Amino acid sequence: MLLTWLFLKTKYRFKKITGVVVCVAGLVLVVFSDVHAGDRAGGSNPRKGDILVIAGATLYAISNVSEEFLVKNADRVELMAMLGLFGGIISAIQISILERNELKSIHWSAEAALPFVGFAVAMFMFYSLVPVLLKINGSTMLNLSLLTSDMWAVLIRIFAYHEKVDWIYFVAFGAVTVGLIIYSGGDRDEEQQPPNAGDDLHPAVKQDEEVNSGNQSKGTVAGSSKTWVA
Repeated sequence: MLLTWLFLKTKYRFKKITGVVVCVAGLVLVVFSDVHAGDRAGGSNPRKGDILVIAGATLYAISNVSEEFLVKNADRVELMAMLGLFGGIISAIQISILERNELKSIHWSAEAALPFVGFAVAMFMFYSLVPVLLKINGSTMLNLSLLTSDMWAVLIRIFAYHEKVDWIYFVAFGAVTVGLIIYSGGDRDEEQQPPNAGDDLHPAVKQDEEVNSGNQSKGTVAGSSKTWVA
């Protein structure tokens, strides 16, 4: 939201700001639950993990704001084409450097390739629909909506790994949901075009102008008739 205000000159109403504050409060609750909870299995360094997550989210926000600027000021199809082209090249370089050993250890088969294909299809659909969402609602709404993805991780931990989840997670999810509802309910301030000068006139004044205009037209016709008779 700060980036769109600084670089895209977007103006927000108080209702939208309130929704963002509530969503951020939910995110703070998620971080706080990682720090204070001692009754469940956690990572070796949860604070470091939270810092890395926040740093990654900040970089992702910068990426989305930049993409919103390009979507609204350039060709959307060209943006998606360049994103797919250079994204594929950069991802291939990244895999060959950072995950080369993991890639060699995979025993390729139909069952092993199916998850990769599913992930590729999901990413294709996601990055194809993101420009549409950025065009309609902006990058702030997209980033706030992604905060709900934490609840999918919570559900996986509960039902797949049978781990105990801190109750603050559910409070945080409720706060994020309420914040999204508040944010989506408020409209972004738009630059309104000034009304025409004639639209602000009183109906009686406009009627007098129409009568005078009609009289002038009649006088012009009468003068023309006299000229032809002469």
